Amino acid sequence: MAAPHIVPTSSPATPPPAPVSPPPSGKDYSFFAFPKQDIVAGAVVFLVALPLCLGIAVACGVPPVSGLIAGVIGGLVVPLFSRSPLSVTGPAAGLTSIVLIEVQRLGGLKPFFAAVVIAGLIQIFLGLVKAGRFAALVPSSAIKGMLAAIGITIVLKQIPVALGVSGGFKDIPSQFSMGPTVLTALSLAILLIWPKTPLKKITFLPAALVVVVLSTLLGIAMEAVPALALAAAHKVVVPTGGAAGLWAALSHPEPGAFLQSGVWVAGAALAIVASIETLLSLQAVDRLDPLRRRSPPDRELLAQGLANTASGLLGGLPVTAVIVRSGANVAAGGRERLSSFVHGWLLLGAVLVAAGLLNRIPLACLAAVLIVVGFNLAKPSLFISQAKLGRDQFVPFLLTIAAVLSLDLLKGVVLGVVVALIFTLHQNAAGTIQQSTDPDGATRLRFRRDATFLTKPELLRLLEAVPAGSAVVIQADGEYVDLDAKEAIATFQQDAPRRGVNVRVEGIDMSNATAGGGH
Repeated sequence: MAAPHIVPTSSPATPPPAPVSPPPSGKDYSFFAFPKQDIVAGAVVFLVALPLCLGIAVACGVPPVSGLIAGVIGGLVVPLFSRSPLSVTGPAAGLTSIVLIEVQRLGGLKPFFAAVVIAGLIQIFLGLVKAGRFAALVPSSAIKGMLAAIGITIVLKQIPVALGVSGGFKDIPSQFSMGPTVLTALSLAILLIWPKTPLKKITFLPAALVVVVLSTLLGIAMEAVPALALAAAHKVVVPTGGAAGLWAALSHPEPGAFLQSGVWVAGAALAIVASIETLLSLQAVDRLDPLRRRSPPDRELLAQGLANTASGLLGGLPVTAVIVRSGANVAAGGRERLSSFVHGWLLLGAVLVAAGLLNRIPLACLAAVLIVVGFNLAKPSLFISQAKLGRDQFVPFLLTIAAVLSLDLLKGVVLGVVVALIFTLHQNAAGTIQQSTDPDGATRLRFRRDATFLTKPELLRLLEAVPAGSAVVIQADGEYVDLDAKEAIATFQQDAPRRGVNVRVEGIDMSNATAGGGH
């Protein structure tokens, strides 16, 4: 998947710092090589990750604590086993649609968490057998289509939440609430305007955090206005009571679910999609690394598998390496895995110490954050750029989007890969044969590249167009010509005397070809 064009879920909040001198060849810095830079960067990543962990959980239709648990596990487990210095792991917007579908299909959270554990075990296996390289086989058009479909799904699912509605679109007329709508409008305005102001350069003040803080304060002030006051259903709910309260609130996998075939299918789907997103994010983050290091993909799959296994066992969402948090890590001056580790501890501290404050956060502001994330995944400019690339890229892109939205994420990606493969094979077959005219008037058909059964339709068309009573030379200079193409040539040779055509074959071993296989 040549290597696919990377489509990050979002761009880093600020440009990466100026490059520094790369380390000596083979240099592998230790976990604690840059403590000052990594502690500061970890705090910044925590501020970026906190609203995203909460928002993605809400978008997935699961308790917010599941998103926080996933963020904590991603921050504390992955850095211990990964060798990616700058990548940050947590719940990802790219898995939202598959989580939504599988929780409903499996009948609840407990069997779904079993699927997350299975996904982790599959990723561990993929890492051990060194399967990371195969992510490069997924066509760029399928990846872009998958991410665009995820973005559309996120936006559609968050519009009701943004309007204070707990159901779907059909419930908007009966449940519409002015308070959440006002907060959503304010949050969207800040998120859209912020990147256009000098404030975007303040790395420790991400726009999403500003939105959460301002919306929370405004939500408290709105309690004095009955028409705007937020109901309990309009706010985040995470368990209070410290460690004991958190442990009591955790949901664990249902043991019997591990024996259900549907849970294994869901686990395999999660493993595949999470692995693809992780490896694509890994490539993108390595390009941002000022020290020009390269992360081993198989080791990353192993680390991600361990994290997903732990997250599932503790009732957390599936995790991946995430470009938004990783880009923020680079922009904040992160240098090693310690920054991700610090962010994980800070998330855990927020859950244990500040649960009461978290429960003041309006869901509307998180919906606004996710709407912007979803829009960035499915920008109109993406559709325009894909259309400019031509039919071979645009059609698989559109079909992947349609399949993901109408079926599910894994089936959509598989269909997109198949369609992209068909277009690639067709494009490869087209133009295989070069037609020219020799000085003596003979038609020359020269194979420019290897000829397979895919070349046969073009070969038959050109042979049938040879005028009666003329001469034709069929030539291959070292190119491979498979049996289907040879049989087409042999059939034409057999029929040539009847048409008065003189046929000469150069550079093709026709000893194993028999006439009759060409029609």
